[in-house]
Amino acid sequence: MLNFLKKKKSQTVGLVAPASGHLVPITEVNDPVFSTKMMGDGFAVIPADGEVRSPVSGKIVSVFDTKHAISIQTDNGLEVLVHLGIDTVELKGAPFKVYVNENDTIQAGDKIADMDLSALKAAGKDNSVMVIFTNSNSILDFTISTNGKVNAGNEIGKVELK
Repeated sequence: MLNFLKKKKSQTVGLVAPASGHLVPITEVNDPVFSTKMMGDGFAVIPADGEVRSPVSGKIVSVFDTKHAISIQTDNGLEVLVHLGIDTVELKGAPFKVYVNENDTIQAGDKIADMDLSALKAAGKDNSVMVIFTNSNSILDFTISTNGKVNAGNEIGKVELK
């Protein structure tokens, strides 16, 4: 009868590394749009290879025409942007191969894209794979449980939603 007095249980979303490489805080990314969290909180991986995996389970909301970014929404409403490199929109999709389409359902760790790291380097672009929570106002807590070297698809942390 007094259910409204019960504390609402928060929902937790597990996070996996989107790439193998070196995990860094979003504040260390070499782009103020991301490092100042204008787009939302998150993290980045400086990749050791070009394989990109989904950091969460959910539905693909959008794949940018230039293939440099993929939006995912989890079943409990967390909005996640996987952004491939910095200023890579200028490359018009050339160094990327995307394996997902809008409305696809994916699991954390599923391969979603490949990046040609040599092409990014030749173009003078930073190849950081950024994971941004675009609805950060819905987040109660965001925890990364590891640092340094990570392997794509391995659990690295969690997000608790309000």
